Amino acid sequence: MIRLSKAVSAWGTSAFERVLKYELEALPPRTLPLQAGLAHSSYVPDNQTITAMVIDASEYANGVRVKVGIFYKGILGGCACADDPTPTNENNEYCVLQLDIDRASGETIATLVKE
Repeated sequence: MIRLSKAVSAWGTSAFERVLKYELEALPPRTLPLQAGLAHSSYVPDNQTITAMVIDASEYANGVRVKVGIFYKGILGGCACADDPTPTNENNEYCVLQLDIDRASGETIATLVKE
């Protein structure tokens, strides 16, 4: 479960985007649906760092809905043959996520947005 309690506490202040970026970029990549957002690679490595960009944010009845762009790298491995000279290739990736953050708990549902 993703919990963005610091970001939801900062909602409505000038610090919201900065705090949200900080919390998102500190998450392990496997907690976000990055694998489903791959366009040029086949796998998101566990040691991945991400960069988040807030696109839009709005309030709804019980929470905050945020649309974020996520920049990250995926890898595309060779055929894994013993004599394959192809190195593991890193490719730049980008996807858009919708974050629905519960205002009371900070619990967050991250959904891939198809664009």
